This record gives sequence, structure tokens and C-alpha cells, in this order.
Amino acid sequence: MNSALSPAYVLSREIEAQRLSPVDLVDALLARIATHDPKLHAFVDVYAKEARLAAEAADKAIRSGHALGPLHGIPIAIKDIIDIEGRVTTGGSASRLNHRAAQTATVVRRLISHGMIVLGKTHTVEFACGGWGTNQHLGTPWNPWDAAVPRTPGGSSSGSGVAVAARLAPWAIGTDTGGSVRLPASWCGITGLKTTIGRISTHGILPLSPSLDTPGPMARTVRDVALLYNVLHGPDPLDPLTRGRQATDPLPALEKGVRGLRLARLPPEDRSGVAAEVMDAYDRSLAVLAALGAEIVDVVLPFRLLDFVFMTDIMQAEAYFLHGESAEDPSLKLDEAVRRRLLAGAGLPARDYLATLRRRDEMKQAMETALAGVDALLTPTTATAAIPLEEVDQNDTPSRFTRFGNLLEMCALTLPNGFTADGLPLSLQIACRGYEEALALRIGQAYQQATEWHQRVPAMVE
Repeated sequence: MNSALSPAYVLSREIEAQRLSPVDLVDALLARIATHDPKLHAFVDVYAKEARLAAEAADKAIRSGHALGPLHGIPIAIKDIIDIEGRVTTGGSASRLNHRAAQTATVVRRLISHGMIVLGKTHTVEFACGGWGTNQHLGTPWNPWDAAVPRTPGGSSSGSGVAVAARLAPWAIGTDTGGSVRLPASWCGITGLKTTIGRISTHGILPLSPSLDTPGPMARTVRDVALLYNVLHGPDPLDPLTRGRQATDPLPALEKGVRGLRLARLPPEDRSGVAAEVMDAYDRSLAVLAALGAEIVDVVLPFRLLDFVFMTDIMQAEAYFLHGESAEDPSLKLDEAVRRRLLAGAGLPARDYLATLRRRDEMKQAMETALAGVDALLTPTTATAAIPLEEVDQNDTPSRFTRFGNLLEMCALTLPNGFTADGLPLSLQIACRGYEEALALRIGQAYQQATEWHQRVPAMVE
């Protein structure tokens, strides 16, 4: 078995049976990082020495009958807006290269408490503020599905997406404010879960827009995402938004299939402007789910998904409050596109911000009414496959199909559903009501069991 190419749930099984040592697994991944990351640029920092020590400790504990659970000894990569005490958290910014964290984020503490091994920190768009995955000063990760042309890896969790796609890590943690887990998952051909706000603690995570920010798992398979989500979710006294947000284990329902579920297709008006290959893959996905017993239904949404561009008012106002001082300091080396986005929040009057929050509440109610009796809304994740970096328009956003989920406090699962003629991955989004992550995972698992798109590996890293 090539352990570095296996999904996390297989690694768990092999380690638990003592057919695979965490030491050998960590060594294999570090070797892949040394070989491929000089070009891929997924990692900001690799904790090789510490990862090996943790692997040795895990190996001894497991062999002596002191395993912490099924994830003990499995490595993971962490987006570099998430604090680990004593480690630098750059937040993707050259202005923070010496910013050492004084705390460890709750999500990392939970991973470590289950015996998982942190391989290192992954690159991000500066302050997690951008969907293309670009970073002007610290470098843009290379999308591994095209060895010749640098393409958008998706952002802001760009390095996490590339690391998982290239098999440099079995899984990773990202965050999502308007699509930042789902966009890199889409363009890098992996599976990602945008969780409902309050489901997973944001304590110790550099904020961008606190009313929209959500951490989430990124992995190769739905089963891996479910395993990781199960570790991460739950109340945290250090994050008031999580209080009372209990969730059941999604794993028992994972294999229940989709028979009898009602899944809504994209309204005709939202299909315009989407690449033909994207829509073809989307329609084939609906056919797969219908063949598995789901009922594909039409719905009338109270607005086009494109209408959610107004949510940038919320994000920019909150981001300016948090990072405006940095954006206004010309001596700091900031990505110019990010600086513009941050400064845009300076001119938003308080009355407009509050009016936007009220409009959001009205739209949440309208969407709940439109989706009454429907289990999920299915959309493409992105309107195109990954585009060349030279074609990126920083005044535009690729989050056409993702931002509504954050604004309306829904959850959404993204997973591979095809490839273009040029070999670039395409993606399906399964959007469910808030706090129905288990249902989204159940639908995604049924789809992945019937397809093989998630099993492909980029040729440049095979």
C-alpha cells in the first residue's frame, strides 16, 4: 500500500490494525512534500522534526495498547490563519512574518487530543480575503492539475486544497467566509465541507468577518470529511457562538443513501453564464442521484444566486473593522487587491451595514420558505474550472454559487463530479439548511459510492 496516496479512513484502519506505522506514514508524506512542494508551494512551514517525534510517540502508544482513538497517528495540515502556540501565524500576510501565536486554536487542540499529527501550516490568501487563491507577496500555490500552466487553486484556503489534492497531506483544515473551503476544493478536485456558523469553534482563528466565518474540513472523500467534522464540532466555552450547538455523529447515517430524499435542481435563470462542461457534469450528477432513488425537483427561489453580491458589504465592513488599520498603513507590504477590499469597508455607513443585516434575515426566511419540503439544493460549486492565473480579474469573484450559504447560515458539501476535456476537475455543491451537515454528508457519500471522480490523482504528483 502506498500510504501517502490513501484516504484518511484507510490510514486509520491500517494504523489501528498495526499494519502501518505512523512513523512510516509521516516519513512518506514528508518525502512527498520535499519532492513536490518546491513547485506546489502549498506549505508556509513544515514541522518535520516535531511531526516525526509525534509519530514516534503515537507508534509506541498504539503498540502498547494506549491508542487515543481511530485517528491517532494520522497527519494533518493547518491553514495559516489558525494559531498554534509559539508558531508563526502569518495570516497570509508579509506584515505578520514575526507574529508568534500566544495560544492554540480550539480546532487544533481537538485534533491533537485525538492523537493527530500537525505536518505544518498551509498558504492562504492574505487575511483570508479572496476567492482566487492568489497571494502577491508570499506566493500563490500551484494547482496540481496542470503541470505547465499556473492556474487558480481557489481561495482563501489555497494551500490546504493543493496539499490534499497533491497527496502531501491526507486532509487539512480550511475556513470559509464566502466559499474559502469550497472554491479550493472545487478547483483542486477534493471534498470540502462548509459548516454552519457556530458548529465549529473559531477561537484562535484570525477573523475576517465574524458573522460569516466558519472552519471546515478538506479531504479526498466524504467519509474522511465526516470523520474530521466529528472531531471538530461541538460547544466551546471560548466561542460563544458554539454554545448549545450540539450535533450527532454523522457516521451512522452516512450509508443510508438518498432514496426518498427530495433534491432541488438549479433554477434555469441561474444556469446562464456557466461553462458548458460545468453544466454537463452537473446534469449528469443529478441523473446519478436520481438513479439512486432521489427525487429531483424544481423550486422557485426568491432571488437569483447572483444577487448575493451585496453580502460583500457585511464582509468588507467587518474586515475593515478588524484589519483596516493595516490596510491604511502604506508602509506595510499588503497585497494590493486585498488592501482595496479592506479599504472598501471604510466608506460603508453604519445604517447601510445594519440594513444589510436586516435584509439578510429577510432572505433567510424567504429561502426557508422556498425550500420547504426539500432536503437539499444542488448547484455547481464554481461556474468554470480553474482558470490561468494571468486571466484572473481581482475585481471579480468566483463565489457565485458559494456566498449564499454563508449569508443564509446554511451548510454545504463540495465534491468532485467530473473533469473537463483538458483534465481539470469540476465540482458539485450540496447545500442544506443550517446544522444539517449530517444530511449533506449522507447525500455526498451516496454520490461518491456511485462515482469515481474523487479517486483520481493529478498526474504531476502520482
